[in-house]
Order: sequence, then structure tokens, then C-alpha cells
Amino acid sequence: MIELKTTQQARDFIQGDNFQPAAYRDLDLTDFTKEILDRDFGASLFLGCELEGEAICHLAQGGAYLIHDMDGFSFPVHRARLYTPEELFHGLEMDRLSSRYDTLDHKIFEEYLQSGREQGDSIKVTLARRLHDHSITQALYPELEGREVAAIMGGHGLERASAEYRKVAQIARRLTAEGFLLVSGGGPGAMEACHLGAFFATRSEDVMLEAIDAMSIRPENGKPGKEYADEDWLHRAWRVRQDYPVPQGDEEKCKSIGIPTWTYGHEPPAVFATHIAKYFANSVREDGLLLIATHGVIFAPGSAGTIQEIFQDACQNHYLVAEGQCSPMILLGRDYWTRTKPVWSLLSKLAEEQPYGELLCLTDSIDTVVRRLLCYRPDLYTFS
Repeated sequence: MIELKTTQQARDFIQGDNFQPAAYRDLDLTDFTKEILDRDFGASLFLGCELEGEAICHLAQGGAYLIHDMDGFSFPVHRARLYTPEELFHGLEMDRLSSRYDTLDHKIFEEYLQSGREQGDSIKVTLARRLHDHSITQALYPELEGREVAAIMGGHGLERASAEYRKVAQIARRLTAEGFLLVSGGGPGAMEACHLGAFFATRSEDVMLEAIDAMSIRPENGKPGKEYADEDWLHRAWRVRQDYPVPQGDEEKCKSIGIPTWTYGHEPPAVFATHIAKYFANSVREDGLLLIATHGVIFAPGSAGTIQEIFQDACQNHYLVAEGQCSPMILLGRDYWTRTKPVWSLLSKLAEEQPYGELLCLTDSIDTVVRRLLCYRPDLYTFS
């Protein structure tokens, strides 16, 4: 079933020769009453659309499904597009640090806590969240079409001043410049570094490192491993966005998608992601994020969450969940993944005699990471 996301698309479709049941999402159709009354829409879907009463009666009598938006929530239940940083951080004032708590993103998080975290305190809350997440997934996949998608996963505690943060940003910058679409969990630390690298894809590495230096100075009371909790964390990043805007015309070349969750809403989303697919259900977000990374996943140092993602990705590769395809898994940080968190030995043992075993890599080298992904041939690792 075709999905229509703009009023012009809807008008052309309704007036066209190939008219048939379709899905209309998040559209103001109050001016379409005459066109609607002249057609039989059958089992079409109208999700969060504005309609006049006469049109609603006509559609309902004809068998269409109408699911209206729900009042009483800070978030829109039906969305036709992904979030932007400007939308989620609306309300941020650069001269007032406490304004981070006035942003749309934080308001939705507070509402999430007050109405019950995972399950919600009513069926209305639960349904609204599920419908929201469904619309995010529907908006996400068109952004991936025709792109070689790679993911960078890693710890939220990676500090901006660290060598590891810079390495992740350098990798992301080079891969984006090579045409990859970078995705991540959309939070702070290694995830932010991923999107910052993509954000600077059309500029020099020196300019990017200069920008990292500009936002790496922490308050004296900053806690190690929790830079995202610094009162000025968001403002430092936003100021870099303002001082180093994406060059006009390079927007698509610097594109990246952050995929965070309000489950970890105390961690602000990465402001350098150009598109943000934010979910309520972390399980849907986590599995889906790894599933779309069809051209490889890079795992920077991280703790429990990153280790879970390593074996979740291994499971997808092991059982060829992604339409019969397995893809590269690169563990960045030889000492970290063999000594600090000795995941490598188990992972490599698990992959023995499996096709994805050839796609495992343990390295400290930026060049090796980039070369591995550039050399990957999906057709050689797709099985019926």
C-alpha cells in the first residue's frame, strides 16, 4: 500500500488514473472534502489526518480506517517524517544553561517518566507510544533507500577530549565522505562522535578537530565518564553547530541518522545528527538499528549496552536475519576488546565456520576500518 506524506502527493494521487486504497499520514485534508466525496477510498488508512465531518462520514461508510491523533501528549502520535535537532531542541537558549530542561525533547522525557516508563499507566499512553514508534519506523526507511548504511556503536561515557572520541569522529568523517550513511544510537559519547564526523564530512580534518577542541572544555566539577551530565554539555555542542554550519549545498553529503530512545532520556540526543529517529521502545530501536546497518557495524569501546549490541549483531549475522545477508563487524580497540572487556575471544569462537567469521575484524587502525567497509561485497555474503 502506497503511503502519502504531503498534500500535493495526496492531491495528485486522488486525481490520478491509478487511484486505489492508500495510507494518508499526518496531512491536513480539510480542503479535500469535494475530492473525497467523489471517490470510493475502500480500505484506505487515514493516520492523524485533519478532515471535515462530511468527509469523515463518507470515508467511514466506505470502509476506510481512520485513526486520529491523540490529545494530551507532548509528542505527535502520527509523524510523516523524522525529527530534526532544531525540533527536539526547540526552547534551548544559548545564554541560559537551564533551558536544556525546556526543550521539547526533555518535556517528552518528563512526560514519559510521569506516565510510567516502559508500560505506561494507561492503555491510551501505551497505544500512543506504539503508534508514534510505528510512524518513526515508517519515516526512517525511505531515508535509507539507495544508501550504504553503516553503524558506529560505543559507550555514552566516551569524553570529547579523549583520543577514542577523535578516532570515532575521524572514521565517521571518512566513511561519510566515501558515500556511506552513518547511523548510531544517537546519544552522547561515541555516538555523538559518529554524527560529528559525518557533520564535517565535506570539511578538513583539522577543522573538525578544532571544533572538537572547542567543545571539550569541561566544568571543574564534571564527573568522569558522565560528560553528558555537564550543565553546559548541550550548549557546547550547539554552539559548535552554530559556528560550523554545514556548507550550503552539502546537506545530503553530511547526512547521518541518530536513533536514540526516551528509555535513556536523561542522555540528550546527539545534536550533530541531521535526522533523528527517536523511539519510546528501546527493544524496537536497538534491534532495528542493527538490522538497517547492512554494510557493517563498528564497535568502539563501551560497556554493557555495547556488548549487548555486539552479540545482538552477531546473532543477526549468525542466522542471516537481514534478508539472508551478513555484514562486517569491526571491534575498534584491540587492547580494550581483548583485555578490558575480553569479548573478542568469544565472538571469534562463535563465528567459527560461519560466513560472517570472515567479516570479523579487531583493529586500532582508522585506515583498516575504512578499507574493510569499502572492500565489503554484499553480494558475496548474501545467501538464499
